[in-house]
Amino acid sequence: MNAVVQFLVKHGYSVLFASVFARQICLPVPALLFLLAAGALAGSGRLSFVAALTLAVTACVLADLVWYEAGRRWGDRILHFIHGLALDPDAADRRSKENFARYGPQVLVVAKFVVGLDAAAPPLAGMSGTSRLRFVAFDAVGATLWSGAYAGLGYIFSEDLDRAVAYAARMGKLLGVITLAGLCIYVGRKLVRWHRFMREFRLARITPEELKQRLDAGEQVLIVDLQGSRRHSRDRQGIPGAVRIDPRSLEQYRPRDKKAQIPRDREVVLYCASPHEFTSARVALALQRRGFQRVRPLAGGLRAWRERGFPVTSGVPMMPVYSASQAS
Repeated sequence: MNAVVQFLVKHGYSVLFASVFARQICLPVPALLFLLAAGALAGSGRLSFVAALTLAVTACVLADLVWYEAGRRWGDRILHFIHGLALDPDAADRRSKENFARYGPQVLVVAKFVVGLDAAAPPLAGMSGTSRLRFVAFDAVGATLWSGAYAGLGYIFSEDLDRAVAYAARMGKLLGVITLAGLCIYVGRKLVRWHRFMREFRLARITPEELKQRLDAGEQVLIVDLQGSRRHSRDRQGIPGAVRIDPRSLEQYRPRDKKAQIPRDREVVLYCASPHEFTSARVALALQRRGFQRVRPLAGGLRAWRERGFPVTSGVPMMPVYSASQAS
């Protein structure tokens, strides 16, 4: 911590601005330590607390504006990029969209305190059509709370900050080992499940060209759109002739003798908005385990279908299914 303080004293406010901006652009820069150090220096009279806070907030808002504009221009592609390292990027995209739809741009006030939501909230604001002025207002409030919280801690504990950091470092070694071991176990299990999952579905896909040929030939294919629930999918485009089903309810599908809505005598093709077809592959696997043998994801999802110039429609009807939760 002392090294960070000395570095900040030597290079001044520009380092604080650059570190916070880089952190908000998602670069691995320890901006929190620079905020704590700035607060500690302000407590000892070597920096202005107001100037440091103003620079940090400005850096946050400017970096977030970059993501906001990217969200307005590229939409879902930015979310896929942000969630690219997640084991299920499509599910991560869906959760972020649902949270933003539930709370609106007000979520920007607390987003910087929530891992994952911090990166996704600005592009989601751009995708939702939130005006720039409204975005900057809410984002500035959130940036002020976030920057003020860490700089304020440094200011309050400026005299004992190095002692507290040294004690936390000693305690953190043990906690770090425990956390690292737990993380390795968690990631290892996920990777094993993902490897098994991808191996099972490596050859079990249908290409957009194959699907188009079958539809043109008049074959009876049930096309299922997995782009979310009724609340979040009203205006999304889909493949003509498809029916839209909430993927979460479809994963728990429990057909009854007289009310089974998904026929077993027809081929079922599933598609989602993700180019990696994570959601459709996961749901297809769940249906296969329930006895549906003729079910395949669409390779490349809806994006691949649209890139080939095949027709799309906004009139995809919502279809309810009988799920396990309804049975209980």
